[in-house]
Amino acid sequence: GEDARDFDDAVFCKENGDCGWTLIVAIADVSHYVGVGSQLDTEAYLRGNSVYFPNHVVPMLPEKLSNGLCSLNPLEDRFCLVCEIHISAEGEIQKYQFAEGIMHSHARMTYTQVAQLIAHQDDSSSSEVRKQFASIAPHVDDLCNLYKVLHKQRVKRGAIDFESQETRILFDKQRKISQIIPVDRTDAHRLIEECMLCANLCSALFLERAEIPALYRVHEGPSEDRLSSVREFLAELGIGLGGGEDPDPEHYQRVLRAVKDRDDAAIIQSILLRSMSQAVYQPENLGHFGLAFDAYTHFTSPIRRYPDLVVHRAIKSKLLKKPLKLKDIIKIAEHCSGTERTADEATRDVESWLKCYFMQDKVGQIFEGTVVGVTGFGLFVELDEVYIEGLLHVTELGNDYFNYDKSKHAIIGERTTLS
Repeated sequence: GEDARDFDDAVFCKENGDCGWTLIVAIADVSHYVGVGSQLDTEAYLRGNSVYFPNHVVPMLPEKLSNGLCSLNPLEDRFCLVCEIHISAEGEIQKYQFAEGIMHSHARMTYTQVAQLIAHQDDSSSSEVRKQFASIAPHVDDLCNLYKVLHKQRVKRGAIDFESQETRILFDKQRKISQIIPVDRTDAHRLIEECMLCANLCSALFLERAEIPALYRVHEGPSEDRLSSVREFLAELGIGLGGGEDPDPEHYQRVLRAVKDRDDAAIIQSILLRSMSQAVYQPENLGHFGLAFDAYTHFTSPIRRYPDLVVHRAIKSKLLKKPLKLKDIIKIAEHCSGTERTADEATRDVESWLKCYFMQDKVGQIFEGTVVGVTGFGLFVELDEVYIEGLLHVTELGNDYFNYDKSKHAIIGERTTLS
């Protein structure tokens, strides 16, 4: 993004004729500077992760590291941990290897610039952005071509792809919200995401085969009671969820594809999302349900996530043939899962406060909105123009007596039904 200040990752791609691609994912080597048991390590562990508030970041590491020595800044040599991946023409990972390295970034690019490069692949002679980045445009083209086959593999394996409208908060000089604008998710975002998924998958496979204690990013499927509730809800709408008592991610994805053009698509997606378990860090690999991976970990952001730093240390212990000195890995997993939840809650609280302040002078105005949730005490509605969600309390729904039907996710009155 345009306002990013620390750069964890860099990518390079080379097309190998009809044989596929070589993808290199280089990640900042934070472990080179943060020793196990050092004061920096102790503080990073306590924080667990950086916390991203609107217009403000509480970093996990001192800014001299996160924005300086460890950041993969353009045209500067930086220590990195490299994952080199060989991918077939069909988008399947054939082999991979890890290595310590020193990298030299040739460009710091934004998603906007890369999206423009991709959009003008066929008319490069008239594109200003392709002229500006002429020296690296062919490599971006290779990355784009690789992304297309990786995306086909993603669809083939049935990974769940929830669609949500991301927003960006703009501030005035008093640091209050001036505007909330939608952020378009482009192929540039998806391209980088697929590259990072490849590196994270290879990291998990590497650690599992080496039998090194580390942290896996685990996302289990829906529990029996949640699955029963979601099936009951979908049945009321005439929608079936396949897979019996043990659905695959593909069964969820089929439902999402089938309802994407319905008026109630947002609430159906919300119910499906809430039926699944929350992703956590664990020392035992149980796979990632949402991504449809048998193994997955976090390798790509050691500047801002302590689990990634642990994964780097585990990989380097194998590369350097040195014993890995870790605290209780179960304790680390539980602690980092907890700090992640705390950070998410803090971010939501701050955003809610700012949005309430932003809406103060709009009391009495009329907005169009979309129902995104139903409870016994009212409806949660997202206002379409300002992308702010709020509660419409049951007492504001009119002169009627309402009963909440949990299976239908509806509030049913004596004379009115709201869902």
